[in-house]
Amino acid sequence: MSDYSSKHKTEAPKKLNFVVIVSSSSRYQKLKAREAFTDPSGDLIVELVQNAGHGVASREILPDDRVLLGKHVGDAIGSEDVDAIIVCGGTGVSLTDVTIETVRPMLIKTLPGFGELFRKLSYDEIGSAAIMTRALAGVTDQGKVVFCIPGSPQAVKLVMTKLILPETGHILKHAREA
Repeated sequence: MSDYSSKHKTEAPKKLNFVVIVSSSSRYQKLKAREAFTDPSGDLIVELVQNAGHGVASREILPDDRVLLGKHVGDAIGSEDVDAIIVCGGTGVSLTDVTIETVRPMLIKTLPGFGELFRKLSYDEIGSAAIMTRALAGVTDQGKVVFCIPGSPQAVKLVMTKLILPETGHILKHAREA
């Protein structure tokens, strides 16, 4: 890492508050019906965020629905208690996968390197199936960072440990500069 990057990382916020949103119609339906279900990816995100010394302001499970997803992400962006938002799931190539298309218009700047690097890291682990990996990161006009990531636990672990947790504070430092 360059001296310049190291200096910026030392000046970055150390304790952040995350919102975790899992986009999964099947889990949402079970939640609404009060049926038992597991959410291994949501559990893993919360565990990794907390183990890194950060807070989780809220955690939600939503269906693959543009209106609900847009409302909840928008509310998180508008909250003074939130630094970063992770939307997990709904990033695939099926017609019902609407996470990226819903969130992209909320960002004033996207970070193309996030998706590019994530696909490279994914390729190293899973091979050519990484071509279907869709991911998005960017910043909002309110100085928040938003990540849209795939819903598999393997992808969550990779992106959280290699990209999101090491860089979120650094991204926020720059997003909040005048």
